[in-house]
Amino acid sequence: MRRGIAASALVASFALAATACGGSDSGSKSDGPVTITWWDTSNATNEAPTYKALVQQFEAANKNIKVKYVDVPFDQAQNKFDTAASSKGAPDILRSEVGWTPAFAKKGYFLPLDGTEALADQASFQPNLIKQAQYEGKTYGVPLVTDTLALVYNKALFNKAGIADAPKTWDELKSDAAKVKAKTGVDGYWGSTQAYYAQSFLYGEGTDTVDATAKKITVNSAPAKKAYGTWLSLFSGKGLHKADTTADAYAHIQDAFVNGKVAAIIQGPWEITNFYKGSAFKDKGNLGIATVPAGSSGKAGAPTGGHNLSVYAGSDKAHQAAALKLVKFMTSAKSQETIALKNSTLPTRGDAYTAQVKADPGIAGYQGVLSAAQPRPALPEYSSLWGPLDTELPKIAGGKESLDSGLNNAELAIAKLVPGFSK
Repeated sequence: MRRGIAASALVASFALAATACGGSDSGSKSDGPVTITWWDTSNATNEAPTYKALVQQFEAANKNIKVKYVDVPFDQAQNKFDTAASSKGAPDILRSEVGWTPAFAKKGYFLPLDGTEALADQASFQPNLIKQAQYEGKTYGVPLVTDTLALVYNKALFNKAGIADAPKTWDELKSDAAKVKAKTGVDGYWGSTQAYYAQSFLYGEGTDTVDATAKKITVNSAPAKKAYGTWLSLFSGKGLHKADTTADAYAHIQDAFVNGKVAAIIQGPWEITNFYKGSAFKDKGNLGIATVPAGSSGKAGAPTGGHNLSVYAGSDKAHQAAALKLVKFMTSAKSQETIALKNSTLPTRGDAYTAQVKADPGIAGYQGVLSAAQPRPALPEYSSLWGPLDTELPKIAGGKESLDSGLNNAELAIAKLVPGFSK
């Protein structure tokens, strides 16, 4: 799972941090090459090989720079970097999830990139993604890949059930799930109990976990209760798979979908390459991609996700200069096109969406739903707010506590994370 944050990584991070910082490398000598360290958080199997190949290209073109590439598991990287940076031992570059960027910027761990070589092509990037990389008016990351959630579905199973178009509301999804079950024998929809995947239900009711502008916690408000009530209702009923609250739920849902054992799920483009490996999508054209269904407010959408490349503020000038050069190279139109073609991830700049890139049906499909994606507020603590919900939502979905009780508990936990917010 790419969205969780593992606190257990704190102890292990000290050992990794000790050798991470390029600023402490012997390459800082002026008479030799500079060695910089990049912590990449991409999938080690499906994505990392592409980044490693690009690093080799960069080194070949920049003989005075060596890159120590380290693939750090996504669910450990936030805590590892936090620990490393606080001890002045962080890598020169971090592939930072968009939600981490303002938090690390607030702590002074990231270098402002405005006016640097890394942001020389700023006008080529999607403006909303640049905005999401900013904190208090300064830019602390260059967008590398972007994503959002979508309703992905098996067109063949939908066709067998007589469904021509993807459902546009959650009520339509329930109806379609029942039709799929009746006509094909497999479940029509399998939902996730993880907070990130439940976020779309909040948007569908015009609300969020907090109102950052009003500094108010809204996770237990009437609209939020309605949103989570809808989310909960999709775990029971004809054609609706029951909630999986096990540690391997993500893998179970994904495996069922790619092998045609469930007709629809909510998922992000980071799984496109894995979709194509499944028996149900040997024909890539069988993969349907649609905007996440709307709630009662008529609004539909999902969080804007993705990753930025950020530079460690604690490195010396030589390492920062080399890091900025690598960031520019990795986020160039040519590099982003290569990444998209190899990894089926979404570029962050318009000139990287070449005809060849858009020929990938997965990329084209997700590009079509990006307009409905909602950027996260520039609140450093925002991404951490899903933690309490990741504790409570599985209990609610598994019948171990009521919706009211779970949301009350989440509200209390979130209040500790944003002490200046009212309830």
